Amino acid sequence: LNDNPSYYKITLSGTVKSPKINFDPPFLMLMPVPLDVKTETAINIIPQDYLRQSRIQVELPELELEDGDRIYPFSVQFPEGQNIVLSSDDTIKELICHISFRSSRPVSFLGSMFFIDEEEN
Repeated sequence: LNDNPSYYKITLSGTVKSPKINFDPPFLMLMPVPLDVKTETAINIIPQDYLRQSRIQVELPELELEDGDRIYPFSVQFPEGQNIVLSSDDTIKELICHISFRSSRPVSFLGSMFFIDEEEN
């Protein structure tokens, strides 16, 4: 400065970590049950690399029956809440999700449920 230009080159490097969630178990198979009987299981949702609180939403599949009727036989509950919360020591608590199925009509299904945070990850 002071009419003596000096140039400094600064090189920055870093790693960008996108928030993601893992599941335990990684896939779900519910046992066949009689009509109008509920079957249910619990999964653990394991959030990773979140820097702030977020809320998980679930997109449940709509099933189309042979006669064209559409049903939503799946439901989910989060008994301890569906917020991803960072603790004071920067750890993230796992979430428990209960997934249940009940149908009064015969149906089988192979597909996906989508778990989405507030930033649509």
